[in-house]
Amino acid sequence: MTVTLNHTIVPAVDNRQAARFFASIMGLAELPPAGRNGHFAPVRVNDTLTLDYLTVPDPVGVHLAFDVDPATFDDILARLREAGVPYGNHPTDPGNGRIDHPLCPRGLFFVDVARNLYEVMSPA
Repeated sequence: MTVTLNHTIVPAVDNRQAARFFASIMGLAELPPAGRNGHFAPVRVNDTLTLDYLTVPDPVGVHLAFDVDPATFDDILARLREAGVPYGNHPTDPGNGRIDHPLCPRGLFFVDVARNLYEVMSPA
């Protein structure tokens, strides 16, 4: 059997707000609340992966990295700029406005209010 990641829990200050932020920047769909008491705010990343945002008292940010095609990268970059969200080419300086990623031709990092670090990489 092939192993695929089905979902992961992403800590959030406010699960709905965090899910909405991520979905809007990445151009993805928010799903209805999930879990026994609707405590997850899921975002469908692709056919096999959902990020389930969970409100926690003191969230510790995680690092989530995504490979995207060049057109998707351009769309994400445009949405970041339009929303005024800082981005940068290095995890320790995600607000430097650069996209010359050290591991690929174009890439960037951005963070949310829970200090989750999102990385977006494109082959061109």
